[in-house]
Amino acid sequence: MKPRTLSSVASAQSPTENGGSSGRSGALSAPPVVLEEAVQKIDVNPPKGTRDFPPEEMRLRNWLFNNFREVSRLYGFEEVDFPVLESEALFIRKAGEEIRDQLYCFEDRGNRRVALRPELTPSLARLVIQKGKLVSLPLKWSAVGQCWRYERMTRGRRREHYQWNMDIVGVPEVTEVLRCYSISENLFGKVCIIIDKIEKIPLDEIKKDLKSVGMSEEAIEELLQVLSIKSLTKLEEVLGGAGEAVADLKQLFSLAERFGYSEWIQFDASVVRGLAYYTGIVFEGFDREGKLRAICGGGRYDHLLSTFGGDDIPACGFGFGDAVIVELLKEKGIIPELSVQVENIVCALDHDLQGAAAKVATLLRDKGQSVDLVLENKPLKWVFKRAARINAQRLILVGNTEWQKGMVGVKILSTGEQHEVKLDELE
Repeated sequence: MKPRTLSSVASAQSPTENGGSSGRSGALSAPPVVLEEAVQKIDVNPPKGTRDFPPEEMRLRNWLFNNFREVSRLYGFEEVDFPVLESEALFIRKAGEEIRDQLYCFEDRGNRRVALRPELTPSLARLVIQKGKLVSLPLKWSAVGQCWRYERMTRGRRREHYQWNMDIVGVPEVTEVLRCYSISENLFGKVCIIIDKIEKIPLDEIKKDLKSVGMSEEAIEELLQVLSIKSLTKLEEVLGGAGEAVADLKQLFSLAERFGYSEWIQFDASVVRGLAYYTGIVFEGFDREGKLRAICGGGRYDHLLSTFGGDDIPACGFGFGDAVIVELLKEKGIIPELSVQVENIVCALDHDLQGAAAKVATLLRDKGQSVDLVLENKPLKWVFKRAARINAQRLILVGNTEWQKGMVGVKILSTGEQHEVKLDELE
């Protein structure tokens, strides 16, 4: 960049501007001051762990979200949403230490502690309490929203992601297996977080962490033995008739058989979600090859509402992130062709007909059709290239001769067929 030369204030002022001579004839002007107009370049990449969504990625995101919403609709769920920015207290009361450490939180100008939501379930619980008796149970609510967690990035794990939640509020509770080992209420959340790391850290560290929260060595060994069980029958042998959770699990597998998806689920006693508000059966979904982290996960949270001052209402639900499933779909090559597609491209053949072309575009848009209006005078070669790039179905040409007759030229781009159409008959 060329430097800009500025004279000093003294030398920039002529004797006339100063009201006459300063009394020093022949005085030299001060030398010019050279300033560099240095423009600092910004990093054009998004912050670490976040993403841009250019058109091709936005089409994929919309396709995925539309599938989320269609499944929710088929199962009779109503869509809701919540603020991305929530009170910090909403996420630290019962979420567990892991979430506390991962929060994007700060104090706003009103001295309120706020946080970017790391998940959607606490916000749902808040809204259920707010609505109170204005809504009738059971509620079947779904949401697709952006969540933020400052965590270590791995494959399929980002610091921001979109999550699809489906929650049912108002269905009776089930009991959690950990209760059988006399784990007190105040230790329940801590033990869940430790167990959630079983496949991530050495077993000796798991035992050490469980002992540090107050579990006896005998209870630790018995618990780890149960958590290694992969058979519901074996679990029933170990827990006996005292395990109410076994009855609930057997009912779950029976329902899965009747609904036709039993081959998609298997029992794993070690699955314990890292959020401390779960109170019953929890689950996680994985790709069959086990290459990626959990695609989705959820469970029962019958006492979450009471931690925010509401009445206990039985509830269960799951969260399904976008990052892992998109990686899996790309890896499997099963994402459909999602190229941009516009129904019409409208072009004026003369600069004076730009207004007429805009009128044609408006007419088509009013009829629900998508239109790309060429805004500049461009040669037809450019227009055809543009039409091919956006996969336009028709090219509408607005020329002087046709316009004077109240008509436009229409070219079907897939066949090359071309004809004139009256403006009032253009569909």
